[in-house]
Amino acid sequence: MKRIFLFVMATAMLCACDSDRVFEKYQGMESQSWILNDTVSFHFEDPLESSASLIAVKYNQDYEFRNLYLRYFLLDSAGKEIESQLVNIPLFESTSGKPLGTGYGNTYARFDTLPIESGENYRSIHFVQYMRLENLRGIEAVGLKRVK
Repeated sequence: MKRIFLFVMATAMLCACDSDRVFEKYQGMESQSWILNDTVSFHFEDPLESSASLIAVKYNQDYEFRNLYLRYFLLDSAGKEIESQLVNIPLFESTSGKPLGTGYGNTYARFDTLPIESGENYRSIHFVQYMRLENLRGIEAVGLKRVK
């Protein structure tokens, strides 16, 4: 729990000077694993201006796979699904096994672009892991960043 707090605080401090950022939030995993039935959700009070969406995955070397499959769901203010898509996020190089992204020790953070067209119509985004494991070890936090 202390590591998650430190990561979130460090990320917030590093991103404080980011003038292109429209929105950025993270949700930590208490057990440093993503349980199959757990949904990571981010809600927006006002429609977001059109911008690029990035997913952030904080992971460690307990993660057993090269990539992470997840599905996102975009919902409007009435809770109606606007869009959903399965995405593949590479976390380790396929040939060398070297972690992708930035990190220290055995913890890394990887940002990847989501194929979302516009943020004006949706009020929430939800992520579920699609690795088909009850307990996906090594995932410490998932975040969403919207940039101009």
